[in-house]
Amino acid sequence: MPEVRGGGTSLPVSRRGALAGAAAVTGAAVGAAVAGAWGGDTASAEAGAAVFGPVTVRPGDVRYDSLLRGNNFRFVGRPEEIRVVGSTDQVVRAVSEAVRSGKRVAVRSGGHCFENFTADPAVRMLLDLSPMDAVGYDADRGAFSVQPGATLGHVYRTLLTGWGVTIPGGGCPEVGAGGHFAGGGYGPLSRRYGSVVDHLYGVEVVVVDRDGTARAVVATREPDDPNRDLWWAHTGGGGGNFGVVTRYWLRTPGATGTDPSRLLPASPGRMVQHVIFWSWEHMTEQALTGLLRNFGTWHERNSAPGSPYAGLYGIIQPSHRAAGTVMLLAQIDADIPGAEGMVTDFVSAVTAGVDLTPALDLRRTMPWLHRMTWPGSGEPGDVLIRRYKLKAGYLRRSFTETQLAAVYRNLTNSTGGQGAGLLLVGYGGQVRAVAPGDTAIAQRDVVMKAVYQTIWGEEADDAANLAWVRGFYRDVYADTGGVPVPGEVNDGSYINYPDADLADPEWNTSGVPAHTLYYKDNYPRLQRVKARWDPRNVFRHALAIEPPQPG
Repeated sequence: MPEVRGGGTSLPVSRRGALAGAAAVTGAAVGAAVAGAWGGDTASAEAGAAVFGPVTVRPGDVRYDSLLRGNNFRFVGRPEEIRVVGSTDQVVRAVSEAVRSGKRVAVRSGGHCFENFTADPAVRMLLDLSPMDAVGYDADRGAFSVQPGATLGHVYRTLLTGWGVTIPGGGCPEVGAGGHFAGGGYGPLSRRYGSVVDHLYGVEVVVVDRDGTARAVVATREPDDPNRDLWWAHTGGGGGNFGVVTRYWLRTPGATGTDPSRLLPASPGRMVQHVIFWSWEHMTEQALTGLLRNFGTWHERNSAPGSPYAGLYGIIQPSHRAAGTVMLLAQIDADIPGAEGMVTDFVSAVTAGVDLTPALDLRRTMPWLHRMTWPGSGEPGDVLIRRYKLKAGYLRRSFTETQLAAVYRNLTNSTGGQGAGLLLVGYGGQVRAVAPGDTAIAQRDVVMKAVYQTIWGEEADDAANLAWVRGFYRDVYADTGGVPVPGEVNDGSYINYPDADLADPEWNTSGVPAHTLYYKDNYPRLQRVKARWDPRNVFRHALAIEPPQPG
């Protein structure tokens, strides 16, 4: 849905699901996409379309408050200006002005950042890239072009409509591609096809040289590209660290030829989705920990690259007891041979030995695009309920018994609310086929992601909700200083679920710095890229990659 971008994050089920227990274009962009779909390239399509902006909005302007907020209403900045831009040239000029005037700049595409990266009081110019939302095929580069303001739903729809292809991105359609891609990107197809950045061919980035000159640079994964390190940094290094991404190019490694329909993974036509809800009324500690243990064990056994089950994506979402439900979700491409049987096997494995009667048990087959782009599935149902805090951790295997006890303890205490809960998300599969140093994503030997979340509506409830989720997280990782220190079970955290607490010694007593939790052994290399491409440290935020220390 995390360039400091609020479009860096995307949860695999809707945030509304935490509250209700449920699973989860502009004309210029359409013109560009259609032109690309029928044989034109992105550049020529854009040349024939009107370019938006730039528009400068300052305090007192009727538009200011409407453009100010991102998705998380906990954070509201007060920049001197919001610059809404529609082209790379406009970004270059805006960044040049910010550097020349000494203004701190932050960048937003979709606005879904979980922390205050774009709302930091120090930010004086907020760059809004939302008009830059073109998606198309670039015949000159032999790759698909995606601008940062394109939402994931728009990307999926355009790729499917034009060429029958897709990318393994997140399940929230309103998240912006800008930050989501830079942080790695994953979703319901990642076990089958890897992370989004495993298909990243190149980036166009507005950087600032040591003398303060802003310029656009193209970097690709080609071995002889002198800018290749800048491409590598954007394969999971996170937004807000090196410059402003103004375009991504996507093509699966090893794909050959000039037929666009063969250059990215084929889009599924239909998805089988099976969802089960259990009521907390009959949920015992033995039952809940049994479900979670079984879910983890299944992923330990079925998450190797090439596994027959790599196409199956599973989620288990135990809400706090106050919310009333525990959910299990499985989905798979309906046209994979044996898909229905694999879902049945998965559900049987997760529920084995657990004596519970579901409140709802439903399996349906639906069009894939319907599942991925249904309006609003990435947003809370009530626009007033937009305050949230999320924390995350990678898992190399199932939770330990001590961790499972902590999960139950915190999901049944008296301080959690209706928007509180845990999410365990299936990962691994093809993700594990890539070496940790080949991209900036270091956590390749993992099978699940854990998300600890609480969502609420009123500012008066901030302290209680923050205390609950922070206490939950610290309890689960009590043996490693309150954070998921890489080891046999845990493997750090995911930068697209940014959590400033990891850099706060009050909440991280492990002695392991936040940058190690996010990047592990890749951090020194990211620092070298930072030194080369952002020598003035123009692009920074609370969890930014720091320039290497002299000497």
